[in-house]
Amino acid sequence: MSKWYSIISAVGAVLLLVGAAIQITKLPWAPYVYLAGAVMFAYVQVICGYKGQNFIIRRLRNQQIIGAVLLVVSGVMMLLWKRNEWVVFLTIAAVLELYTAFRIPQEEKKEKE
Repeated sequence: MSKWYSIISAVGAVLLLVGAAIQITKLPWAPYVYLAGAVMFAYVQVICGYKGQNFIIRRLRNQQIIGAVLLVVSGVMMLLWKRNEWVVFLTIAAVLELYTAFRIPQEEKKEKE
């Protein structure tokens, strides 16, 4: 992953966190901050694909992309719906992202051995 993708991903993650935190206060611009971060984060995850042949890593990457899409969906739900339904999609996305963040490096380590 290039230096720029790392920067975009980190900025996106910070915007995600800030947007979700200030959404609790119901500030009108909070969904836009969150959605900008979600799009940046999802963009990097989709662009930085896996080209190898390991079936497990390909499956985990697909789960990671599903999590990224769910982050964007939760941002859209913040804009369209005025209650807290977006939290369900955010929770599912967070679980998928967290799981794959730990599993992919383990599988890559096994692959190198």
